[in-house]
Amino acid sequence: MPRPIPREAPLTIATCLVTAPPWDPRRESNSFSASISPLLAVLNLVFQRDIEGENELWKYSQVTYWWWSSLYNVEGGQRAIVFNRVLGIKDKVYAEGTHFMIPWFERPVIYNVRAQPNFVESTSGSRDLQTVRIGLRVLFRPVPDQLPTVYRTLGEDYDKRVLPSVIQETLKAVVAQYNASQLITQRENVSREIRRILTERALNFNIEVDDVSIVSLTFGKEFTAAIEAKQVAAQEAERAKFIVEKAEQDKRSAIIRAQGEAKSAQLIGQAIANNPAFITLRRIEASRDISHLVMSSNNKVYLDSAELLLNLQSLKHPQDGK
Repeated sequence: MPRPIPREAPLTIATCLVTAPPWDPRRESNSFSASISPLLAVLNLVFQRDIEGENELWKYSQVTYWWWSSLYNVEGGQRAIVFNRVLGIKDKVYAEGTHFMIPWFERPVIYNVRAQPNFVESTSGSRDLQTVRIGLRVLFRPVPDQLPTVYRTLGEDYDKRVLPSVIQETLKAVVAQYNASQLITQRENVSREIRRILTERALNFNIEVDDVSIVSLTFGKEFTAAIEAKQVAAQEAERAKFIVEKAEQDKRSAIIRAQGEAKSAQLIGQAIANNPAFITLRRIEASRDISHLVMSSNNKVYLDSAELLLNLQSLKHPQDGK
């Protein structure tokens, strides 16, 4: 009579399955020998006991193994396709979630469909034969609906097979259309042109380009020195222009000041001719200013009317006629 299954048998089987190497859908080495490793651990446990009393344990281990190996997960931002050993790559694309497959006969191939960066540096020649080193950052991702075609034609490392050569060729073709100075002043137009051509080329390989950015732009030593000399010359020209404008303004200011003084003298002459007492008024104002200046000094000074510019003796009273 066969012996009953020990109570620790399910726990031992579960431990063997958990500690076995996990299923990695990206490795080509996931063959039968790799995927059946949990089953081999269970068989080792079974054959250590009396086989006649372990038929139920054997059935339990088979069911557990096939159920464990028939499920796979697709994480967020990923898509999966399934390779069948008989039919090849299936045309269906699996979205996020848990999916069923036939163990050993099928294996999933997981693709990342998030935007991924690719940085490329290229040394090119501009239209005026200047050496330009340009760095480009490209955000790309595969077209989710075309993943079976991508796997058949390019494989899992599609980005390494296609993007480097396409980006290099596009950069050289676009940079050759601009002068070195235009690459600086028209940087946005250059980036837009690179993105347009690169998007068209990448779609031929079922790759979408989301964004293209020029992250670095370096010229040769000779061109850099020429730009610096040009900037210095431009600053000197601006300085000379400022000096000329300042001299012109000083000239206009002197003319305006002279015209004002001439007009003032003309008005004073007219005032003296019309009223001789105007000079007397100015003498009184001058003597007042002199007295204030002397008063503010620490020295004591005695001034007569002549020194104060009053010259009162020379004044004639209108009633005396003197």
